[in-house]
Amino acid sequence: MHRISEIAEALGLAFEGDGDLRVSGVAEPAGCPPDKLAMALKPEFAAGLAQGEARAAMMWAGADWSEYGLAAAILAPRPRFAMAGLSALMDPGQGLGGGISDKASVDPSATLGQDVSVGAFTVIAPGAQIGDGTVIGPQCWIGPDAVLGAGSLLHAGVRIGARVRIGQRFIAQPGVVVGGDGFSFVTPEVSGVERARQSLGDQGEVAEQSWARIHSLGAVEIGDDVEIGANSCVDRGTVRDTRIGEGTKLDNLVQVGHNVIVGRHCLLCAQVGVAGSSTIGDHTVLGGQTGVGDNLRIGSNVITGGATKVLANVPDGRVMLGYPAMKMDTHIEAYKNLRRLPRLFRDVARLRKTVSNSGESD
Repeated sequence: MHRISEIAEALGLAFEGDGDLRVSGVAEPAGCPPDKLAMALKPEFAAGLAQGEARAAMMWAGADWSEYGLAAAILAPRPRFAMAGLSALMDPGQGLGGGISDKASVDPSATLGQDVSVGAFTVIAPGAQIGDGTVIGPQCWIGPDAVLGAGSLLHAGVRIGARVRIGQRFIAQPGVVVGGDGFSFVTPEVSGVERARQSLGDQGEVAEQSWARIHSLGAVEIGDDVEIGANSCVDRGTVRDTRIGEGTKLDNLVQVGHNVIVGRHCLLCAQVGVAGSSTIGDHTVLGGQTGVGDNLRIGSNVITGGATKVLANVPDGRVMLGYPAMKMDTHIEAYKNLRRLPRLFRDVARLRKTVSNSGESD
């Protein structure tokens, strides 16, 4: 249980009302029980308080909390940002930790720092280095000579490949794979794919093709404070390393191809795919299902809307949308014009009929 005054102090926020009131967790306003803190972060949410039994709520600065029948409120200038600290305070975790399981396999040549936890059926390969305070869940694999920084957290089923280097406070959700081989194949002869790319559509004479595998000799380098969502993959480089900058966050089901460089403090949302050898600048946000072609450069502070397909370089600061990607305002205007086409065709047909009838009457 947490006192309202203690929560407010931990978050650096003001509270009003009964600071001694205790809550055991958080809940949505509608249906909130009396022992939970209601997340009434804006007026639309606060309207649901009448349907619950909340006695305390997290609200926006200046909210008239007493009119909602509350006994206490924590007031935040930016409530959603305050949720970051509040959620960390209230998170009970996944129950991981507690030393090294006797069902884990840790090679004698691996180096484990202080207070490292290793779950059941996890394998830590020769030469791996694990930083202090790191928690590794069950059924994980840490490859030979891999480096995992201090304070990291690997949820169940994470795979870290050989020679991968990861900074501090790394978080990997279940099923993450870092350091699998890149998708690199080539044909002895010029392939139909290459001809189609050069001609923008003509693949020439179609012939049987056999694909030769290009092995991935590079690894993956990840900076501090990076988080990767469930079932996402970061491929190792072909010759040089694939790199992800500090503070960058990847959502679930994200694919980062071989040799890709992702800058600092980027967000790659669900189902983003970045093809090989492309570069993404700092503080860039790729909306869900954004696809980035290979060997492209996306600048810093770029934003792409959902399902954008980037087929050419994007300069710094652009907001892009569509397939192919274009400036968002241009895309929206083009889409509006596209919706007007049926009416335009009807108008043209009517005009042609009028002109035709006029000619016949002459």
